Amino acid sequence: MKSICVYCGSNTGSKPVYSERATELGRRIAHDGLRLVYGGGNVGLMGTVANAVLEAGGEVTGVIPEQLANWEVAHRGLTELQVVGSMHERKLRMFDLSDGFVALPGGFGTMDEMFEMLTWRQLGIGDKPCAFLDVDGFYAPLIGMIDRMVEERFLHPEQRNDLWYGSDIGQMLAWMDAYEPAQASKWIDEKRSKVKR
Repeated sequence: MKSICVYCGSNTGSKPVYSERATELGRRIAHDGLRLVYGGGNVGLMGTVANAVLEAGGEVTGVIPEQLANWEVAHRGLTELQVVGSMHERKLRMFDLSDGFVALPGGFGTMDEMFEMLTWRQLGIGDKPCAFLDVDGFYAPLIGMIDRMVEERFLHPEQRNDLWYGSDIGQMLAWMDAYEPAQASKWIDEKRSKVKR
């Protein structure tokens, strides 16, 4: 793994621990020699994680739609800032640039981006690791909902097991680095074979 995409809020949230953990993740990304790929903003947790990587001597690529860049929320101090035409282009570009995806706390945009990556993997479009880095129990209700999807047979158990969830940054990065999508790929191959019959 050479690059990691982090999805997170354009706000800092209600608790200092959100920014603290974003800073910790950014420093670890730089320490491990990984490039950060993110949404290109200079605000909220987005700006926090990017600045932490830069201050620790790491490299950061931001990808931002032209509309948001025009709103002057683009981070102008990055290693590289790519301005694209739309949110759809942004997500595809970030996918192409990244070897794995992490969600820190965030809102609608964070959920949209991470769940699109999970859906692409479910459909066999991508096979890159996805992780929810929990901070102070933020993602516990969401993971509970995902488990409910499995219980109610809207999600295959192997797809749930192919998703990392926890609070330890070191464990998360080790899992992502060693990731092999064998279980998810097996399930996808089975679905494709049924369609071909």
